[in-house]
Amino acid sequence: MTARLPTAERMTGEGTVLDWAAVRDGLTQAKSFWLATVRPDGLPHLRPLLCAWLDDALHVCSNPSARKAKNVDGGSAAAIGTSCPRFDVVVEGPAERVTDVAALRRIADAFRDKYGWPVVERDGALDAEYAAPTAGAPPFAAYTVTPVTAFVFPTTEGPAPTRWRFG
Repeated sequence: MTARLPTAERMTGEGTVLDWAAVRDGLTQAKSFWLATVRPDGLPHLRPLLCAWLDDALHVCSNPSARKAKNVDGGSAAAIGTSCPRFDVVVEGPAERVTDVAALRRIADAFRDKYGWPVVERDGALDAEYAAPTAGAPPFAAYTVTPVTAFVFPTTEGPAPTRWRFG
């Protein structure tokens, strides 16, 4: 699969615009993520969760009865944030439930490789012998958040605050 390369623009200040590959590597290696969605009443909803970068998108999972899953299933867009060694990243985009068995297996493999969490595809969802602290009890609905816009905010000198737009 060919990587989707976004267009970068410096938002403010001085400094170099990071190469997208460095941001992608940061998303791949980061362990702690936060998912922001919007509740039906319009209030924000923010929760920590496990996340894997795979096939140029972020992948998360949740018990389908959890508020974050209900928000996404109800049409809420998503923003996912994380901290990397030199910068913080926020990725915004639509979140869609994954039902394709092959895709679910790849997502399960990514969670297992990254977190050591023994999750598997079963009956069109993800399943594990035990719950993840941020996903609730199994089975888990899997979601793909496809980047539309990404932001990097430097935490060290050098990189410039940058916005990436995906076409």
